[in-house]
Amino acid sequence: GMHAARGIVTARGGMTSHAAVVARGMGRACVSGAGEIHIDEAKGVFTARGRTFKAGEVITIDGSKGEVLDGAVPMIEPELTGDFQTLMGWADAVRRLKVRANAETPLDAKTARGFGAEGIGLCRTEHMFFDDTRIAAVREMILADDEAGRRTALAKIAPFQKSDFVELFDIMAGLPVTVRLLDPPLHEFIPHTDEDIDALAASSGIDADKLKRRAKELHETNPMLGHRGCRLGVAYPEIYEMQVRAILEAALEVKTASGQAPLPEIMHPLVATGLEMKYLRELTDRTAKAVFEEAGDSVDYLVGTMIELPRAAIRAGDLAEYAQFFSFGTNDLTQTTFGISRDDSGRFLQAYLDKGIFETDPFVRLDQDGVGGLIEIAAERGRAVRPEVKLGICGEHGGDPSSIAFCEKAGLDYVSCSPYRVPIARLAAAQAALNVEREKDR
Repeated sequence: GMHAARGIVTARGGMTSHAAVVARGMGRACVSGAGEIHIDEAKGVFTARGRTFKAGEVITIDGSKGEVLDGAVPMIEPELTGDFQTLMGWADAVRRLKVRANAETPLDAKTARGFGAEGIGLCRTEHMFFDDTRIAAVREMILADDEAGRRTALAKIAPFQKSDFVELFDIMAGLPVTVRLLDPPLHEFIPHTDEDIDALAASSGIDADKLKRRAKELHETNPMLGHRGCRLGVAYPEIYEMQVRAILEAALEVKTASGQAPLPEIMHPLVATGLEMKYLRELTDRTAKAVFEEAGDSVDYLVGTMIELPRAAIRAGDLAEYAQFFSFGTNDLTQTTFGISRDDSGRFLQAYLDKGIFETDPFVRLDQDGVGGLIEIAAERGRAVRPEVKLGICGEHGGDPSSIAFCEKAGLDYVSCSPYRVPIARLAAAQAALNVEREKDR
């Protein structure tokens, strides 16, 4: 639906809810959490401030201001002029922080390169699976009740995973590409309607009643804190083995075709303990060894983790024994630090802002004292164990200038943001570097 839409308006959520984040990455105008709008899907209308808008009527969406306007408003297409390129050149000469993009489609990657991104800092592999031809195989894998069933489904998924990575590595042409292994809240993939379950049963040959029972078994009360991230890889290692194999086989294919090896960085999400990281590092290296022996060739790769849990930040030294890079997932790290859901907080955050309890929305501007403090702890403890550990952030804060200034002061190596925010990040990184130099001179 989001791919088909020209713009997106939601009644629930907020600026950093999933709808807004995905829309921003796709370059779609989006107003998320317009609480005054009441949608009647059956009648094909929505009402707001006593007015009713019917399907087919024109509205205009201003995603920057968060406004939904009646009718068609005159607009102009922004242009990237020579002056823009000159300014970006000055910024690039000054900044220390690298700027990458969050991207998982060829269009996202090409857009990011066009805006000057220096690689991909977050490729969310679960976002590659929502196409109609793919989601059935992913659902089949999730709903399988044994390893044999999962491997049958994974065999269907592996070819398109590999082809996706080949495209991304080609576009990035030797720049680093950080691939986050599967991190799906399972409820987003499980079919919920009888129609969807019947369609899956027909395509997979699995009995529909059995699929319904399995779907009920997988129901979670709090799926964002449930069986997701690396917990999926620990419980079902064959899933991550398939993805690691697809990444490295794609890297070898691009190396052979272009003569230039890509730089894959394999990232395990939601790691909390050193023993988890040890298990996942060994799984990755074991799979890589098998791929390289079969191919008679190899490529360099890194293994790391996304730090999005307070425990991971506090015990970063344990993780650094096995992780070669940390990418701070500040969306989830903010959620887990505050105990606030970014998808639901729009209902009460305004009261906190109005009363001065919060100066800014912590999902828009990094909470430098709390969440930032955890990042500084993780950076210090990680470097104490592995001095060369690579550090970056890949949450939505990666495109916010004040948050980028914090990353510069904290000594991180890069920020990663939505493709359309790359120019802002490049400029903000230069300003941050100059400010740090001025403070030193004082």
